[in-house]
Amino acid sequence: MHRVPPLIAAFIASYVDLLAFLTRRIGCSDRAADVLHDVCLTLLTSSTRRTTARDPRAYLFRVARNCAVDELRRQSRADRRRSDHPQLADLASASPPPDSHVLDRDRLRHLDAALSRLPPNARDALLLTRLEGLNYAEVAAHLGVSESMVAKYVARALRECRDHLRRLDDEA
Repeated sequence: MHRVPPLIAAFIASYVDLLAFLTRRIGCSDRAADVLHDVCLTLLTSSTRRTTARDPRAYLFRVARNCAVDELRRQSRADRRRSDHPQLADLASASPPPDSHVLDRDRLRHLDAALSRLPPNARDALLLTRLEGLNYAEVAAHLGVSESMVAKYVARALRECRDHLRRLDDEA
């Protein structure tokens, strides 16, 4: 018979409490469920799953708290990036905003044209950070470049898209 590691057993037993804790901490049940998934992955991939924590439940809540802090920081960075570039804020949203009719098809077509003119790494870095929500370290690993290079790619892509949209606004 296969024995379940103590931390995994504690995770299963505390699932509902962990979800409630994360929902209170993050303020959104859907995001809390995603963070709880991250907690589970952390447990399954870490070397601690083979060790015995003195208080497995307390350990789980500490891991959950740390994952929640990471999520809140990630969200804060994404919010700041969107507010720094209001013309590109809609790129970060997975679903169209209620007032999406304001950004008409011509503007989307022009933004798509601006994106298609970018060098592949700059375009990929922008789309991976804005659409996929990856951080610079994850994008750097994906593209095989440094984090500072990712920052340069994103800055260039945002600058070129902004300039392209401004030129269109000036022509109108």
